[in-house]
Parts: sequence; structure tokens; C-alpha cells
Amino acid sequence: MSEETGTSTANLDVTPYPGFLLADKRTESTFDEIPVIDIAKAYTGDTSARRYLADQIRDACVNVGFFYGDARPVEILRMLTNAPSMLTHFEVKGHRIPEETIERTIDASKQFFSLPDAAKTELDIHKSANSKGYTALLGENTDVTGNGDLHEGFDMGYEPKNPSDTASQTPNASKSAMSGENVWPEGLPEFRDAVLEYYHSALDLGRTLFPLFALALDLPENWFADKTTQSAAIMRLLHYPPQNPTKVDEGQIGIGAHTDYECFTILWQDKAGGLQVKNTSDKWIDAVPIPGTVVVNLGDQFARWTNDVFKSTPHRVINRSGHERYSIPLFFGTNYDVLLEPISTCVYPDSTPKYEVVSAGDYVKSRLEATYAHSATK
Repeated sequence: MSEETGTSTANLDVTPYPGFLLADKRTESTFDEIPVIDIAKAYTGDTSARRYLADQIRDACVNVGFFYGDARPVEILRMLTNAPSMLTHFEVKGHRIPEETIERTIDASKQFFSLPDAAKTELDIHKSANSKGYTALLGENTDVTGNGDLHEGFDMGYEPKNPSDTASQTPNASKSAMSGENVWPEGLPEFRDAVLEYYHSALDLGRTLFPLFALALDLPENWFADKTTQSAAIMRLLHYPPQNPTKVDEGQIGIGAHTDYECFTILWQDKAGGLQVKNTSDKWIDAVPIPGTVVVNLGDQFARWTNDVFKSTPHRVINRSGHERYSIPLFFGTNYDVLLEPISTCVYPDSTPKYEVVSAGDYVKSRLEATYAHSATK
């Protein structure tokens, strides 16, 4: 008998269940650490290695330790989709984003955030029709119970590294309220090149992960391919001033508790740390920076697409380090016109969709509008 669900598995038929519901390793539902996954072999043609990686990713995304191998597929899936205890953050090494590219981008980020406020607000995000540009300190309020977030940011989307490269794939080129050109600061001649170099490296990593997520969901590797031809890929440069480590106002922290909007996020963070992930015991777990890794966490689009088989986990940042904190999240989603309907492997015959069907673009737009609403008229 499962404590959480009250479902007996003793008399259920022993039936092979879908691959993405199997797990080589299970951990406690109320996780207390973030797993590390080496994806180096994702760049090879080794089918068995890719399957192994997909299994690891699946276990990080569907991490419930109390299910046993006797249950029927429908019962397993029903318990998974009703269970509130999914671990959806993991650290990735072997990601192929060059260290010199990271260092160059962080240097560019520091230069930008060191500019006078007047220069930065020339690129104010509220002047943009597509949520590109600069967000001032306290300009966001990701947790509606908070009083603004203690960070400033610079947002950008897809752009070819070479402006004359018209043959290149152009995500976000489809007509959408989120589509459109980036804005760039004047007086920082190396800023655009440095930022775009990192962006395209992280974009390549995201394209490498999508087939692994497909395998983890018991889908063909190319299942996401036609849904990510113009994939949403918004990147942010973020700067967090230090907070007094002994006197933190929970209503005003680096970034309030929230979930991300897209399929998944690729995050580089510096050694200041401060990222925390919430488990089902309402305990905040530190996602400690590990050199040579990036953090990957699932977002709302995957939660909606999988009918909550993959969860979008709340997280926040409190910079108690006493130093400036810099990070670079890239939010990887689908084409904006894709409808977020439950994937076939993530529903069972009598299941009920947990979310209203909406296009990916409309969902992201609505979340961004809510995040920036409190500073829109300031």
C-alpha cells in the first residue's frame, strides 16, 4: 500500500510499462541534493550511451522512490501524475560551452551592469514590444507576495552571430508578440559578440538535450524536432547585489520563489551561489555551484506538455555571499505557435488534462506580463 496514494499494488498484473516510467535509481521524494549528469556521450552516435543518459535524465525528472516494479502501467502513471514530489533540477557536465566563452561573457556582463543607470535605462525593457533589453533593480516581482526582486537583468533572444548570415536558422522568426530584434548597448563594442558567442553555445546544448528528453518520455528522439524549428530561446544576463546574510528580508530577495516558463532552463552561475530549489517538505535545497557544470531545470511548458509527469519545481535566489553574483540563464522552449497539449505517453485512458490547452507563445507572454506588471508604469 502506498502511503501517499493509498493504492495497493499487491494484486496488480505484472505488465511491462513504458520505458520512461522505469528507473535504475530512485531517491527519497523529499530530495536533499541535486544530481550531476555527464552528457559528454550525448554528442556521439552511441545509441546505448544515449539511452543511458536519457534514463538518468528521466530519473532526475520523475524522481519518486516509493514505486515498486509490480504495478500496471496505468497505476504507475496515475501515481506519478498525482505525486507532488518530483526532482526537476540537475547539474550537467560535459556540456561543451567553452570556459573562455563563459569568462568573456561574464566580463561583458560586468561591464554592462557597471554603466550609469541612465545608459542602461535607455534599453528599458518596457520600451520594447517583445520583452528585450534592461530590467532595473526591483523591476521584476516574480513572487506575487514579494516586494520586488533584488537583481538587474539584460534580456535577449535569437540573433545570428554574423548579421549577414541569412541562411541560419532563426528561432522566434514566426509572428508572435515575443518575436523581434534585440537591443544592444552603445559604447561596449565587444558586448554583442561575447554575449552571442555564449548564446549560440548554450543553444547547441539545448538542441542536444531535446532528443534525450524525448527518449526519457518514451518518444522517438526526433519527436521535438518539428516543434522546435523556431524554438523560443530567451537568455538573460543577471546581476545580484549582495544581501546582508544575517538579516534577509524574505519579501525582497534576489529573485522570489517561482517556476520557469519554458521547457527547460540552462543556467550558468558563478561561485557566489544562492540558488535554492524547494522540495516537497517545503525545504529549500542549495544548488551549490560546481565548476565545469551548468544547472538544468524543467519549466512550465514541459509540465503542461507532460500533464505533470515532469514537474516544474519552485526555486529562488538569495545572495548571502557578501559579493556580487552573476548568472546566465537560457530559457529553452518550443515554437511559439505550438499548442501545449498532453503528450500521448503521459496520459492514461481515464486521466484528466490538468491544464487548459494554450499556445507556448501566449503562455510565456502572459507570465512575462505578470512579472513586469508592477514596474510597468514606474
